[in-house]
Amino acid sequence: MIRQLTIPICALLAALMMSAAFAAIDPLPFKDRAQELRFQELTKQLRCLVCQNESLNDSSAPLAADLRRDVFAQMQAGKSDADIKQWLTARYSDFVLYDPPLRGGTWLLWFGPFLVLLVSAMAAVVIVRRRAAAATNTPPADGRSTNDTEDDW
Repeated sequence: MIRQLTIPICALLAALMMSAAFAAIDPLPFKDRAQELRFQELTKQLRCLVCQNESLNDSSAPLAADLRRDVFAQMQAGKSDADIKQWLTARYSDFVLYDPPLRGGTWLLWFGPFLVLLVSAMAAVVIVRRRAAAATNTPPADGRSTNDTEDDW
């Protein structure tokens, strides 16, 4: 009985997964292959505002689909990649770009990880030096000197 139900259940699950996969595809009417490649390259440079760790090209979020349609509409209107990026950053700030420009507001974004690494390394050096100095200045608990050559049996 269970074996007879396994095949239809697996087929139903496969159909559900395939329908979800096809739902994420945006069929856009590109003029030619060059325009499609330009669109893909541009959307790889833009961040999904919902997922934040995926590009606009890879995201299946509804907002990402809307932004892809906006980018496509602007490409059809003859806008350059720089114009499209400028339009998106005017609406969503530099956060929408995977490679934001170096400005006062993005300075911490660019150099923050290096600062954290530098501060961590400095803290580790200070801690190790303090522990080493404390170990050399502290006499043993039993009162004997540290250069005792006698075996403790």
